[in-house]
Amino acid sequence: MTKHELGLTSTSSAIVRPRITAIHRWARNYTTRILAAAGITVNGSQPWDVQVYDERLYLRCLLNGSLGLGEAYMDGWWDCAAIDEFICRLLQVQAPAKVGWLVNFPLWLDSRLINRQRGKGAFVIGRRHYDIGNDLYAAMLDRRMIYSCGYWENGARTLDKAQEAKLDLIARKLDLQPGMRVLDIGCGWGGTAHYLAERYSVQVVGITVSQAQAALARERCHGLPIEIRLEDYRQTRGTFDRILSVGMFEHVGYRNYRTFMKTARRLLADDGLLLLHTIGTNVAYQGRDAWIERYIFPNSMLPSPRLLTAAFEGLFVLEDWHNFGINYATTLKAWHANFEQAWPQLAHSYDEQFYRMWRLYLLMSAGSFMARASQVWQLVLSPCGVRGGYRSVR
Repeated sequence: MTKHELGLTSTSSAIVRPRITAIHRWARNYTTRILAAAGITVNGSQPWDVQVYDERLYLRCLLNGSLGLGEAYMDGWWDCAAIDEFICRLLQVQAPAKVGWLVNFPLWLDSRLINRQRGKGAFVIGRRHYDIGNDLYAAMLDRRMIYSCGYWENGARTLDKAQEAKLDLIARKLDLQPGMRVLDIGCGWGGTAHYLAERYSVQVVGITVSQAQAALARERCHGLPIEIRLEDYRQTRGTFDRILSVGMFEHVGYRNYRTFMKTARRLLADDGLLLLHTIGTNVAYQGRDAWIERYIFPNSMLPSPRLLTAAFEGLFVLEDWHNFGINYATTLKAWHANFEQAWPQLAHSYDEQFYRMWRLYLLMSAGSFMARASQVWQLVLSPCGVRGGYRSVR
């Protein structure tokens, strides 16, 4: 992938000494007060203290919020020994609400007026994020290449074990039985489908909007009763005993939540179960994060409890709602450790600016889960209610 395709620009990471004006000094004073409220000192000695190399950073962040902060990091204007803790502290004092005047409102308005996750727009995330290189994901993820939160609650000590525990949790929540027909919406590189078909003797149809994922998933699942399709969920036909969607709902968009649920209901047998695994946010927000939008997950949006329940109201019975969001901080740190270890080999295909971008993405995300600003939910839904009641699984 080229820099242009990734949304990167050619910028220098050299330390510069720009002319500092009165507006820059005001921005510095305003920003340092926000940082101080979070227990962060500019050029301090604690791991979460920010080291500033360009005084223009403050105004850039005030005007452009996360976009300014993220691009400035990619440009080498600042650094921090513990980015995850730095972000966690900022979120705990709600610092993002105090900055980003230029970009937040236009993104909110765009989300309100335009449905960017339907039609050809549904495939943008595949090209821009999941197709950037299977080598990157193979190096960063566990051996099954599961790109969602692991389950560390029951004593898992490695990423492989945490992801296997999560897959086992899903299978038990769905009460899988041999011969069942299962739909995996957002199947990734086929790791979940492979596990379920091999361990539980079910037939799986996996769908993805990523060409790279589909190609590798077909290769990895060869010989098992698994069909991998390159298609949007709205295109899927058939009837399934069980449906699961893990780490895909974040790309659906709030304007399509009801459509997703209606589609799942159409595809699911009357006595079936749907398991929805998604990142969620505490408060409904119908906009998008500017830096994440431009560089990581275009057109992505996190659901809130209210938006989720409204989407399935009248279509499904809520059988179970499980939150284990703090597990994602551990998962992201494991991915980051793998990424750092593999970087000498990956550097042949990706440049230094990509390294800083990806590192920030992983650690910024970890900080959000540490601050409990982001959650991980697993919902189990049934069309008519499980006869005799559903027994929650943990």
